[in-house]
Amino acid sequence: MNAVRIGELMDGLGKAARAAAAVLSLAPGTQKNAALKAAADAVRTRRAAILAANELDSVAARAARVSGPRLERLRLDERRIETIADSIDAVIGLPDPVGVVMAEWQRPNGLRIQRVAVPLGVIGIIYESRPNVTADAGALCLKSGNAVILRGGTESEHSNRALHECLAVGLEAAGLPPACIQLVPTADRAAVGYMLAGMSDYLDVIVPRGGKTLVERVQKEARVPVIGHLEGNCHVYVDRDADLSMARVVALNAKMRRTGICGAAETLLVDADCAATHLAPIVRDLLEAGCEVRGDATAQRVDGRVRPASEDDWYTEFLDAIIAVRVVDGVDAAIAHIARYGSAHTESIITDNQQTAERFLQRVDSAIVLHNASTQFADGGEFGMGAEIGISTDRFHARGPVGVQQLTSYKYVVRGAGQVRP
Repeated sequence: MNAVRIGELMDGLGKAARAAAAVLSLAPGTQKNAALKAAADAVRTRRAAILAANELDSVAARAARVSGPRLERLRLDERRIETIADSIDAVIGLPDPVGVVMAEWQRPNGLRIQRVAVPLGVIGIIYESRPNVTADAGALCLKSGNAVILRGGTESEHSNRALHECLAVGLEAAGLPPACIQLVPTADRAAVGYMLAGMSDYLDVIVPRGGKTLVERVQKEARVPVIGHLEGNCHVYVDRDADLSMARVVALNAKMRRTGICGAAETLLVDADCAATHLAPIVRDLLEAGCEVRGDATAQRVDGRVRPASEDDWYTEFLDAIIAVRVVDGVDAAIAHIARYGSAHTESIITDNQQTAERFLQRVDSAIVLHNASTQFADGGEFGMGAEIGISTDRFHARGPVGVQQLTSYKYVVRGAGQVRP
C-alpha cells in the first residue's frame, strides 16, 4: 500500500475515532458496561473461531522461526480465552472513572471549584505478539470513555481480528459507535510510522506494548505523549533474614511461572550473609526447573552447571528461562545494584526483617516494589484493576499498571454566582 493510501486510511480512522470519542465521553456507565458484557459473551461463544484464528497465526510464526518467548505470548488456548473474557468481566465491575470528583473546595469569594476526571480522548495502542492486548486495551479504553485505535503485530493478525470482532459485537449491542474501538486493517508497517508522526490531530496519547526496539522507536518518533516502558529488568533480593522455604518458592515463581512477561525476574541477588545456606538450594531449584543460571564467582562455585555472568547480563531482560545471579553485601548493595542495572519496573525483597524491608521499599525507585511476594504480581489484574494496557515506568501521569483510572485526565469545574475579578 503506497504512502498516500496509508495516509488516507489512517486519517479516516482518526476522524472516526475523534467523532466516536465525543459520543463515548458522555456515555453512561450502564451503556459502557452493556457493551463490555456483550463483548465478553461473544468471546466465550466464539472461542472456536478465536482458537482457529490463533492457530493460523501460530503456524505462520513457527514457519517464520519466531522465538520461543514470542510464540508463548502469542499462543491462546481454552484457559487463556476464558481469562480474556474474565478480564472483560472484571473491568465491568470497576467503578466508572469518568465524572468522578477528585477534589473540591470553596474560595473566600464564593467560587466553588471541583477537579473532575475526564477521558484522555483518543488513544493509539501499538503492540506485538499478545492478542489478549486487543481485548484488554479495548475494554479499558471503553470503560474509561476513550476511543482507541489498535495496531497489533502482524504475527497475531488473525487472532487480533477475531477478538476485535467480539468487541464490535459489544459496541453494536449497546448502541455505541463502532469507531469507539478500531483495529488498523493493514499489516503494512507504514501504518505504524503514520500513527507516530502523522496523526497528532487525532491521537491524544500513544501506548506501546512490546519489545525494547518497538518502545524505543515509539518514544523517538511519536508526535504525541507516550505512556510506556522500555523493558522489565526485574530483581529478587534474598536478604540475610529471609525464610529459606519462602525464598525458594518466591524466587522460582518469579522467574519460571511465565518467563516471557515483563514481570518475570531476570536477576537474583543474594545477601552474602546467607549465601552459605540460601544460595545453593535456590540455584538448584532454578536449574532443575530448566532455567539457565549465569552467575558471579560465588554462584558458580555452588553448582558446576552455573555459567559465568557477563557485565551485559546484569542489564538484560531475558524474557526466557535464563537468570543472572549475584551475591551482594547486604540490602544497601542490592539497592545500589538495582539502581545501576535495573529498568525501574518491579523489584522484590524476601526478608523477615521489617526494618530492612522498609528500607528497600522506600529506597528502591521502581514503579512496583514488593515485600515477600513474587515479581509476577506486576499485573493490573492482580492489582484489582481488571486488566492493564501495560506497566509504565514513566515518572509522570501514569506509573505502574495502566488501568482505567490511569487512562483519564481531569478538568476544573468552577461554579459561581456572578463573581468578577477585581
